[in-house]
Amino acid sequence: MRELLNLIGSARIYDLGQPYFTGMPHYPTHPPFLFSLTHEHPAAAAFGSASDAIAMSGHTGTHMDALCHFSRGGRLHDGTAVAGAQSFTGGVRTLSIDTVAPVFRRGILLDIAGLLGVESLAEHLLITPEHLERAAESAGVHPETGDVVLLRTGWARFWDDPVRYHSGGRAPGPGEEGGRWLSSRRIFAAGADTLSFEKVPDPAMPVHIHLLVECGIHLFECLNLEALARDRVHEFLFVALPLKIRGGTASPVRPAAVVPEI
Repeated sequence: MRELLNLIGSARIYDLGQPYFTGMPHYPTHPPFLFSLTHEHPAAAAFGSASDAIAMSGHTGTHMDALCHFSRGGRLHDGTAVAGAQSFTGGVRTLSIDTVAPVFRRGILLDIAGLLGVESLAEHLLITPEHLERAAESAGVHPETGDVVLLRTGWARFWDDPVRYHSGGRAPGPGEEGGRWLSSRRIFAAGADTLSFEKVPDPAMPVHIHLLVECGIHLFECLNLEALARDRVHEFLFVALPLKIRGGTASPVRPAAVVPEI
């Protein structure tokens, strides 16, 4: 136990989560983040307390998608028919986020913006298998079975400017071919620093369908990958604990990258 504590104590830990605040970016089909104090500190008293309430979608802010987030032909990844397996009060009873164990896996950063020599990718840029392959070669890391692969577009720098971050529903990302490059490596999950893990807009959402439904690969969205890219950290222990929301299609998370000091 002490060896483990000493190892963690000497490690560099990168916070990969974005802050939550009223007016923060959110995907237009999901509810926004709402926050209010429900009780204020008394102005003059021997002691006091304050408390608050929040309301939000599981898909707002830095979050992890459950496999039940998408379906195809009325069926989920495991073949379950959505008819009869869901309700407004109970959520989706199969492959929901509460069934996902805490994530402690090898993480890989593929810095696409860095590869192309820009601070952030243009909103129309499609991340191709060639981009992914070149980024992996440049970093000297290659996705393997069970990994979590994170793609940096540079858009995390726009988080405090919701209009710019949302950009009218347009953002760079992989298309279906990029998704298939990732799935062929048999990874556990993929993530990015944009609102949606694929080039949008695309009403068919082919990357979500391929990864979540066809392959059972989870997605992380709205990550902050700037510090990892700044320090040229491309391999790390990725840690994320989704909330145990019964029937939930996603959960807010505060992921971290843990890197041992050498």
